Amino acid sequence: MTVIVDYGVGNLFSLLSSFAAIGEQAKVSSDKAEIECADRIVLPGVGAFADAACKLEQSGLKNAIYRAVKKGVPIMGVCLGMQLLFDKSYEYGEYDGLKLISGEIRPISDYIPKDLKIPHIGWNKLKILKKHSLLKYTTDDDFAYFVHSYCAVGCGDSLLATTEYGAEITAVVAKNNVMGCQFHPEKSGKSGLKILKAFCELKRGDL
Repeated sequence: MTVIVDYGVGNLFSLLSSFAAIGEQAKVSSDKAEIECADRIVLPGVGAFADAACKLEQSGLKNAIYRAVKKGVPIMGVCLGMQLLFDKSYEYGEYDGLKLISGEIRPISDYIPKDLKIPHIGWNKLKILKKHSLLKYTTDDDFAYFVHSYCAVGCGDSLLATTEYGAEITAVVAKNNVMGCQFHPEKSGKSGLKILKAFCELKRGDL
């Protein structure tokens, strides 16, 4: 069973519908025990980094996620959920993330030409840099749907795929059993469903 973490932030039921579309069992939950015992975890997120990080902390779900990761449970962050996996964010200040993947979240305005619109919204082609189980069905011809004003930088060996938006922008990351997509798989049509399918094939200890 895949558990979609409900901490008051995210496209919970869009994700739930996408898992149903590929015939996979998933549920939305804020129960710490269910999260720790899940086969896989999805950490969604929409909105501000500081608010989301605070809600994870205050709800006690942050520690539940840490315990699940330590047990080898595959976890995938989506959009803001991916950004929360990193060391820190500089979105309207400086805030600590979950520190599960090395790197920082910075404004994309620091990296792209000034004439490009922010937030970055729309379909962009993926560029795969490294092979990984999460991308086993994904190719460089696949497009994904992005909505964001901040991006992950300094990812090092965790960087799996990028997209072009005036500069190379982090699209997919992974470190051991912790993974993240800057785009929304649940809004990315067949390309997104292929990533969710690959994620559902992962088991504890696979990575």
